[in-house]
Amino acid sequence: MNFYAKYFQANYFKVSCHFCCTVLLCCFTLSSNAEMGNAEANHLLSRAGFAVSFSDLPVWSALSRQQAVEKLLQGSSSNITSPPAWVSDPIIRPSKKDKTDGNRQAQKAFLKLQREHHAELSAWWLNEMLTTNSPLNERMTLFWHNHFVSGQKKVKATKLLYIQNQLLRKQAMGNFGSLLHAVSKDPAMLIYLDSASNRKDSPNENFAREVMELFTLGVGNYTEKDIKEAARAFTGWSVDRDTGEFVFRKKLHDDGQKTILGKTGNFDGDDVLDILLSQPQATEFIVTKMWRELVSTEINAADKATIKKIAVDFRQSRYEIKTALKGILLSDAFYALENRGSIIKSPVDLVIGALKQLDIKLSSAESLVPVLRQLGQNLFDPPNVKGWPGGEVWINTNSLLARKTFLDRLLRTEDIQVSSEGKTQMDMRIGKKAQMKQDPRPMGMRFYAQDWFSQFKTSQQAQSLLLLQVPVVTNTASPNTLPWLRALMLDPAYQLK
Repeated sequence: MNFYAKYFQANYFKVSCHFCCTVLLCCFTLSSNAEMGNAEANHLLSRAGFAVSFSDLPVWSALSRQQAVEKLLQGSSSNITSPPAWVSDPIIRPSKKDKTDGNRQAQKAFLKLQREHHAELSAWWLNEMLTTNSPLNERMTLFWHNHFVSGQKKVKATKLLYIQNQLLRKQAMGNFGSLLHAVSKDPAMLIYLDSASNRKDSPNENFAREVMELFTLGVGNYTEKDIKEAARAFTGWSVDRDTGEFVFRKKLHDDGQKTILGKTGNFDGDDVLDILLSQPQATEFIVTKMWRELVSTEINAADKATIKKIAVDFRQSRYEIKTALKGILLSDAFYALENRGSIIKSPVDLVIGALKQLDIKLSSAESLVPVLRQLGQNLFDPPNVKGWPGGEVWINTNSLLARKTFLDRLLRTEDIQVSSEGKTQMDMRIGKKAQMKQDPRPMGMRFYAQDWFSQFKTSQQAQSLLLLQVPVVTNTASPNTLPWLRALMLDPAYQLK
């Protein structure tokens, strides 16, 4: 709730803090067999997925916590939509040996094409998020994308990012050990962290450092000597330029003795990964990161005790990701009222969540790509190796205005279709370029306000769907009207999940 409180402290809004605190202190615990109800189901789906439509809410609310989590964990890793056709094409890179003007033009053309592919791939993934039948698997695919970071600017060949995305999706709720080994040999990762140029006569420490600091152990659980020795073990791991596949170049590998985290041997890269996985702090590091993603960014003493217990179970399961997820999603802390509405929505959460909650269907998600870029989350191209830090970093003067603009455009009354029967049609007479300049909403998007409002018996149902248990600051508009809906979605509470 810190973010919410900062709005009050900055005098952006006026609200009764007494009312807010009263709501948050009204905690209660349901038995494991009781139906969750709308509030808990909505909370679960907003954290373990990308929000829930009102039409799907009754299915989930009728389940117990245990049943709902089991249903989420059974999610499939299969794609719903077809990826761009070029993912099946070979990667044809211009030759670096040719220094002629023609070659430089070919390089520019290649990079231009890859930028176009990047936008297409991002749009494809957004469609997956919007249409998925496996919300937790898709959420975890995004989580691992921000854990095992690779980026378009350095990788360049967009097909490799698609291959990595498929790997993350397939292993999203599988075994972390298997995922770590696979992603360490993934071509996009090999290029991004310079493993492809790591050779025995000149070891590159980038991957060795990040696999310890960011992927498994965290800062303070290794030494600089461990990094240098591990870098030697990873020498020879490379990428075939023609096929874009992993290749081990034996002549470039250092096969001498290495000492890493107290163990000595003629280690290769896989041996190093196994050594890292054998460290007790690895499970706690991963569970803590999942906790910050799913429960709360602030961890108290009770949370630490729960995390330690889940980490023990995670270790005993030999790194089965579902074990950690089940422990987190069934914990009392996950459902505690003080942890609801306490995490700032990422741009993906905000955009995909709004479209799902408003039952808006897209003919294409391509025009969402620049919206997300403006909001600070450019898929397949995180800012650096640490990924998007999230939390309060998502909110600044520019991004907050961009968020407000997106939501405001989404619900502009003067050009919204009121019902699916076409009683009020969006004005499409202006030119495409002019329309995009004036109205940044995706082309072909329609919000049927009348149909949407007809789902709810009371305005409280609509408000709870959008805002969970976080009280709104103010809304004086008549309930179940477009001005009322706009005021709700522009309220600071809507920025939280």
